[in-house]
Amino acid sequence: MTTDLDAVTAGLTLEWSSGGVGGAVNRIKKIKRQLHGGAGFELPRRMILLQ
Repeated sequence: MTTDLDAVTAGLTLEWSSGGVGGAVNRIKKIKRQLHGGAGFELPRRMILLQ
């Protein structure tokens, strides 16, 4: 618990966040799970670029 204290303090006090990047990564992972092996590279690429 005490090892996370610095991370929690930084998360509550700093102005910037990695939330936007995390959201983009989660969206890409969702698309990859939906297409799991059923498509080549081009279809997932188009889906990611269109969102």
